[in-house]
Amino acid sequence: MTEPVLAVTGLCAAYGRARILFDLALTVAEGEVAVLLGRNGAGKSTTLKSVMGLVGISAGSVRFAGQELRGLPPYRIARTGIGYVPEERRVFAELTVLENLEVGRQPPRAGAPAWTVEALLALFPNLAEARDRPAGRMSGGEQQMLAIARTLMGNPRLLLLDEPSEGLAPVVVGQMVAAVQRLKREGVAVLLSEQNLRFAAAVADRAHVIEKGQVRFAGPMPALERDPVIRTAYLGL
Repeated sequence: MTEPVLAVTGLCAAYGRARILFDLALTVAEGEVAVLLGRNGAGKSTTLKSVMGLVGISAGSVRFAGQELRGLPPYRIARTGIGYVPEERRVFAELTVLENLEVGRQPPRAGAPAWTVEALLALFPNLAEARDRPAGRMSGGEQQMLAIARTLMGNPRLLLLDEPSEGLAPVVVGQMVAAVQRLKREGVAVLLSEQNLRFAAAVADRAHVIEKGQVRFAGPMPALERDPVIRTAYLGL
């Protein structure tokens, strides 16, 4: 059996003395989209930050392509081939779309698709139309697309997306669905956190429902859609 791109086992993490994650486990395979679902404060974002080394891990293991990441600083974790798009987007407001993309440029990486500016402008047509516009003058949806495209310029093998559909207009959410589906076809492993079940169902192969820092459900996305008990208990749906 092929080793997963990401394998998290027994993960415990905390902010100072406040413990947030408890014995959390998940895997993401090549070309697979896995989603973390849960209410605000459940631990979804903390899970992504733990993988990136932005939150202290007190126990457990985070392995990427067979390499243990626990204890590495974030910049070294990024260099292994993991891209991270935080909820805040954090584009460079004074730089144009093309300049933002150039900031993220990295050489091709073994085992990952090599993205070019032209390919990313084709993936996100809104960016092509605004290529010379400063990022600070773009809509929230366009900034989200730019943040993802800039991260893809690093040619990641694994992409972490924190609440990619939050606050976006329905038409932009549809474009985001198409983009994530394209990433899956290209073989990129994607781990995203979401509250929008409809968006998650459109892109995810497997779901992990988190409540109070623990996984309460893990399985195929269609199984979650068919389980009203889990949805009601942990997602309020």
